[in-house]
Amino acid sequence: MRSLTFHLKILITILVLLGVSVTAYQIFVLGIPVTEDATDDLWNIDAKVEFVASTKDPVKIQMFVPPLSRDYVSLNESFISNNYGVAVNRVDGNRKVTWSARRAKGNQTLYYRLVLTKRYTAEKSKVKGPTFRDSMAIEGPEKIAAEALLAPIRQHSADVETFIGEAIKRVNNVNDDNVKLLLAGDPSTPHKAKIVELLLSIAHVPVEKVHTIRLVADQPQTPELWLRSFNGTDWLYFNPETGEQGLPTDRLLWWSGDENLITVDGGKKANVTFSLNNSEMNAIRLAKLTDENTDANFLEYSLYGLPLQTQQTFMIMVMIPIGVLVILILRNLIGLQTLGTFTPVLIALAFRETQLGFGILLFTVITALGLSLRSYLEHLKLQMLPRLSVVLTFVVVLIAAISLFSHKLGLERGLSVALFPMVILTMTIERLSITWEERGASHALKVAIGTLFAASLAHLIMTVPELVYFVFTFPAILLILVGFMLAMGRYRGYRLTELMRFKAFLKKADA
Repeated sequence: MRSLTFHLKILITILVLLGVSVTAYQIFVLGIPVTEDATDDLWNIDAKVEFVASTKDPVKIQMFVPPLSRDYVSLNESFISNNYGVAVNRVDGNRKVTWSARRAKGNQTLYYRLVLTKRYTAEKSKVKGPTFRDSMAIEGPEKIAAEALLAPIRQHSADVETFIGEAIKRVNNVNDDNVKLLLAGDPSTPHKAKIVELLLSIAHVPVEKVHTIRLVADQPQTPELWLRSFNGTDWLYFNPETGEQGLPTDRLLWWSGDENLITVDGGKKANVTFSLNNSEMNAIRLAKLTDENTDANFLEYSLYGLPLQTQQTFMIMVMIPIGVLVILILRNLIGLQTLGTFTPVLIALAFRETQLGFGILLFTVITALGLSLRSYLEHLKLQMLPRLSVVLTFVVVLIAAISLFSHKLGLERGLSVALFPMVILTMTIERLSITWEERGASHALKVAIGTLFAASLAHLIMTVPELVYFVFTFPAILLILVGFMLAMGRYRGYRLTELMRFKAFLKKADA
């Protein structure tokens, strides 16, 4: 017995830990929203390209567009132009769009439009990058100044990350004579980044420039320069002005390298204007769109991967254990008397179609009439099988009659009574009549009321939208329910109703 108890405890622990682990993985790693009304940002980015085309030469415009390789995924990408050919290519980890036309004249306007959202996936693709670079050529006073700056940088750093951060801080100290010499009167951010790259190259630390767009709605945007270095496993991003590490979450990587955002052949006065706006979309719907537009498996092995009609069926099925749990608590802990465990749950499912109030009325009427018929058949001394057959036929006729009269009276809700499980109603009538004979009318009435109460409570809980969404989205929670049910199976204590029954006895014993 002791080994059996230990075995049960191990089984319950495994089930609960498994259910908690899978659910936590979905919530905290995959990022699946806990509530159905949770929303995520959907960003719309427009890049407006304006230039003046030459009258004689062919026009070729090249512009970098986001690579969208890791953190963001494109839901829609459009290249809007008039009489231009469009091609998109990948070059050195960047994506570049090329607009081309044989002839164009005067002011020209092109648009690049991108709709994106955060990528839903727990797995990050492997990142590759350089871990060593050759020194840039430098000589004369510049070489001496660079070496003078590198000495304290090496002294005040412990690894690649702190080395890069210290180098950026040193270069931004424009009062340093060595920095003044290297900047040569140009303190702009791009030139400072170039000096940082020079210093790091002497130490054989690779670094490259990246250009980002800030995801902020209704504000003018210009690409923002950042520096990044590969540490062997991932990219480390640094602010070239402060040396602060870590790319903010609202930054979208647009392109990397020293090239300009746009180049124009056969034109002049090129200008790119960015405009952004965001909207909110249901998080689960957004996740589905993400899966459809990528190779991600965010929802591939979830119930959302089933056909829509099948999903509707499973939304009902996964709530049945919740209803069973409600009946289990009512019977084993409270002591409520019902007609079995599954009969109230099946009646609760029928209430989904008839609604609660109308369903209770229909159930009461049909059961009362069925009990009357069963009482009459008892006087005929029929065997059980013929008696059940007559009751079943009577229930079918009664359901048809109620549906017909409801339709004539304009009560369309009454038509859904046909969805009541007729066999369950028949067996309910039979079991209530047997209870009536064996234990009296009052006990049969108590059991009938208990069954209706349990079915009503189970229906109310099983139809809570937030609970339906949570169980359907995180079905591993059912393993926790199984663990609780197993624990309840060894409960031998008093029920709540029994404590009330024996309350007077306990008082006498104390006295």
